[in-house]
Amino acid sequence: MEIDYTNIKVIGFDADDTLWVNETYFREAEMEFAKLLSNYETPNKIDQELFRVEIDNLPLYGYGVKAFVLSMVECALELSNYNVSSKTIDAILNIGKDMLEKPVDLLEGVEDVLKILSKKYRIILATKGDLLDQERKLQKSGLTDYFHHIEILSDKKDDNYSKLLNHLDIKPEEFLMVGNSLKSDVLPLINLNANAIHIPFHTTWAHEEVQKRETNGKHYKTIASLRDLLNILG
Repeated sequence: MEIDYTNIKVIGFDADDTLWVNETYFREAEMEFAKLLSNYETPNKIDQELFRVEIDNLPLYGYGVKAFVLSMVECALELSNYNVSSKTIDAILNIGKDMLEKPVDLLEGVEDVLKILSKKYRIILATKGDLLDQERKLQKSGLTDYFHHIEILSDKKDDNYSKLLNHLDIKPEEFLMVGNSLKSDVLPLINLNANAIHIPFHTTWAHEEVQKRETNGKHYKTIASLRDLLNILG
């Protein structure tokens, strides 16, 4: 089924792993965390327990590095039966600080694509995570001037996007979302009869993965890179 994008007026871009590298740093942090807790459990078990704690804490902490650090501390206490040393806790905190100080590494072609599309469309940033951290990354990215509107969401579900479209005062068919997560950047938009384009990143957080059956009958495009957007949108 061919998808018609001629009615698009606003394009929303996800930030992490769509415009710049993010999840890679979480994978590296998870490996460092597993090394710190290696006296208590196997790396696989540590990964499983950390993921469980993160998911349990999502309603309280939301997304982002700070929430991740709190979950690492909690997981370390549990795995060690509350015997983990203060030195290890300090090392966990330093993992988080290092993540927050990472450079913003733009993905290939990002600025060229935004420069071209911003001449024809209203471009917005629609991302989720910690407000301060996302603002910091956006400032470091040098991309701020391309965005007409910046929305940092607590989550990316149907209701969140519905409120965003109402705020932008546009119809669903006039909106296109571009992002790396089927769960957060694609399926909610399809549910609202808006448009979405999927650009996979080489690593995905388990919480963002979806089953094939969840995408059955959903109409969206998957492209290899942001530059492919220029061919689709003309």
